[in-house]
Amino acid sequence: MEDGLRPSERLRSLGWTLPSAPAPVGSYVPARVQGDLILVTGQLAFVNGEILHPGLLGAEVTPEEGAEAARACALNSIGAAAGAAGGVDAVGGVLQIIGFLATAPDFTAHSAVLNGASDVLAAVFGVEGRHTRSNVGVSTLPLRSPIELQVTFFVRSV
Repeated sequence: MEDGLRPSERLRSLGWTLPSAPAPVGSYVPARVQGDLILVTGQLAFVNGEILHPGLLGAEVTPEEGAEAARACALNSIGAAAGAAGGVDAVGGVLQIIGFLATAPDFTAHSAVLNGASDVLAAVFGVEGRHTRSNVGVSTLPLRSPIELQVTFFVRSV
């Protein structure tokens, strides 16, 4: 940690609270630890049990609203990883994110939207929040979420 702050301290200083991982709606788990990796199931843009800005990016959802939804997905992903790892301070950082974006056919601002998630991960994990990523445009996502974020974290070295 370049600034000496743990993720829990960064979250507190930003005024952010991690949500608990939502209960699975299928035959899967929210996150799984394997060795030093934490694989998180794709997280939707849930805030207080509701999808934030439902609809297609470039049609019903603006890029700015999409970035806000991506931030919610990132916080949900961190919450799921923390639940599997034994707390947010057991999460060392982020290796990769894959963002699925439900878009109108002519939408092209994928990267600007997904920056919302990337910025949250960097704010919480500092330099260890830097990651590789892919943006994938799709025609629809579950519950009309504009974003689904899949994240691979790593466990903090002791």
